[in-house]
Amino acid sequence: MKAPQIVEVGPRDGLQNEPTLLTTGRKIELISRLVKAGLRRIEVASFVHPDRVPQMADAEDVCASLPQHPDVSYIGLVLNQRGLERALATSLHEFNFVVGATDGFNSANQGKTSGETMAEIESMVPDAADRFVTVTISVAFGCPYDGRTAADHVVDLARRAAAAGADEIALGDTIGVAVPSQVTDLLTRVRSAIGDARLRAHFHDTRNTAIANVWAALQAGAHALDSSVGGTGGCPFAPEATGNVATEDVLYLLESSDIATGVDHDEVIGVARWLSEALGKEPAGSVARAGWFSPEG
Repeated sequence: MKAPQIVEVGPRDGLQNEPTLLTTGRKIELISRLVKAGLRRIEVASFVHPDRVPQMADAEDVCASLPQHPDVSYIGLVLNQRGLERALATSLHEFNFVVGATDGFNSANQGKTSGETMAEIESMVPDAADRFVTVTISVAFGCPYDGRTAADHVVDLARRAAAAGADEIALGDTIGVAVPSQVTDLLTRVRSAIGDARLRAHFHDTRNTAIANVWAALQAGAHALDSSVGGTGGCPFAPEATGNVATEDVLYLLESSDIATGVDHDEVIGVARWLSEALGKEPAGSVARAGWFSPEG
């Protein structure tokens, strides 16, 4: 099986819901450590109003201080036209636009219906044509406000995003409710609807299903997988949602399955432990706590 791209979202999704605010310097140190470990796609900032997500208030400062590496692609999250204008003023390589798959979540997150945000994304994507563009469909499997998400609506949003020119479509299990059979079904349907666009998956481990869902996503043809070092993360607008699937746990699954990633898992475990100490908490990821298993003993 071909190795998927690992998209490290720790510096953005991992930090955005943490009560401990890291300084810009600490964030740059985190990103530098991730680059050293071999991560090559890293989501580093979110261009949102600082009153809504204070952890991302220094987005421009972070972008201005990123360690330069010829093979690393840095990603910024964009929710609206103002966010796009801010992102375009940076040297980020990729933009990630987000639409909630339900009106309840999208209204809580962005103050609009799902359809209104999708229409705005369709108008913004052409303005970002010189960057790699992902459209993430959040709460693609279930919503804390509206319950189970309609798969047909997710497929329609994905089709519209691809038609608008998105290079990649990501499906987000934002509150961690999906199980592998649902992942297989939805990713298979979306993949058939998006033409040449790439397929990406984003899982939270709220109900301890994320690592199984990662494997299901790979089997269904996902090109890229989001993960967060140490299993940090959460969403300010998704009550009780816990962190993303841990990067070190994904690496263990892949490499123990003879799928080479090119990432130094020992370095990632070290970053997970360092970050957890900086945040004043234990790592949420299993491998950072238990350590790597060597068959040789």
